[in-house]
Amino acid sequence: MHLLEKLRADHAEITAIRRDIHAHPELAFEEHRTAALVAERLRALGIETHTGVGQTGVVGVLRAGSSGRSIGLRADMDALPIQEKNDFNHHSRHPGRMHACGHDGHTAMLLGAAAHLAKNPDFDGTVVFLFQPAEEGEGGAPAMIADGLFERFPMEAVFGLHNWPGLPLGEIAVHRGPVMACADRFDIEIKGHGAHAAMPHQGIDPVLAGAALVQALQSVVSRNRDPQDAAVLSVTQFHAGDAYNVIPDIARISGTVRAFRPEVEAMVEDTMQRVCAGVGAAFGANVKFDYRRGYPPTINTVPEAEFCARVAAEVCGEGKVSIDPKPSMGAEDFAYFLQEKPGCYIWLGNGPGEGGCTLHNPHYDFNDSAIPFGVAYWVRLVQGWLARAA
Repeated sequence: MHLLEKLRADHAEITAIRRDIHAHPELAFEEHRTAALVAERLRALGIETHTGVGQTGVVGVLRAGSSGRSIGLRADMDALPIQEKNDFNHHSRHPGRMHACGHDGHTAMLLGAAAHLAKNPDFDGTVVFLFQPAEEGEGGAPAMIADGLFERFPMEAVFGLHNWPGLPLGEIAVHRGPVMACADRFDIEIKGHGAHAAMPHQGIDPVLAGAALVQALQSVVSRNRDPQDAAVLSVTQFHAGDAYNVIPDIARISGTVRAFRPEVEAMVEDTMQRVCAGVGAAFGANVKFDYRRGYPPTINTVPEAEFCARVAAEVCGEGKVSIDPKPSMGAEDFAYFLQEKPGCYIWLGNGPGEGGCTLHNPHYDFNDSAIPFGVAYWVRLVQGWLARAA
């Protein structure tokens, strides 16, 4: 019997777990109920369980055979500060919070895989189940790393997945290299000299300097980057002034930068600094530039990505695996794990992406029909990586 068929017997139970987590969303580093549920399930399976890793993270360790080999599997647990607009039975019970990104499904699928592997330990080595807090912008991955994750729980490679609206159900996408971008932020303060709006010559207009700066910043990507190296620089805020007849002292500009390669990220930051200094000098304004690195690019290692592609083909079928589709300009803190260990982060088909099925949408819900594919992928990944000797 195909593994998918075997796993369908547990589909209802895993779906119930997923919907229970969906109904009780918790924000970054507040995943106390979810962590307790995960720990209780792992312990009931006889899996060695560690809590409080990276504040609210949970780590399960399952050993079989005598091999010293090991593998890490990661799921994220946190929700988003979004008011849910669904009215199904498992809708969020907490106003202003919802699982709008499918982390409830990720957690439930990894629990399903842990249950199957604990009952069917057909592998030789150690599986480390990583239930990570605070993926949504707060950096749960570096928090777990700082808490000694890889020293306390050695693993050769680490793997992650994310449900992907728009990718058909039953399909998997694998990237041999960048899969998600960095997520940097910048703030620029332009200090001029206030004056009466009818007498602009008596001041230094930070609004005019800011307008020129916004235009100049558009050249950073279009005229300084290799066209084959994707990057995005978006100015998303421009604040200045409070009155119709006053040229203000200060204007403020903010935005985000996305790139797939650290070299491109560094080039954008350096060029922005130079542009800010130049515009400030041209207009006689004092320009303060503050650039903050966020999540780094998520870059899969090629051997691990090719291994995942083979596993995905076993689970979904040869024609159901997309290799190297366009990566996403979204960001993911799994990137920090990949800076420490080889590994691969794949996309799992969640079905149509129109309307309420898109991520971070108040109508979003994880597609429970994807659960068997996700569980089977995790199981076969372990069985392949930690295959018993013939």
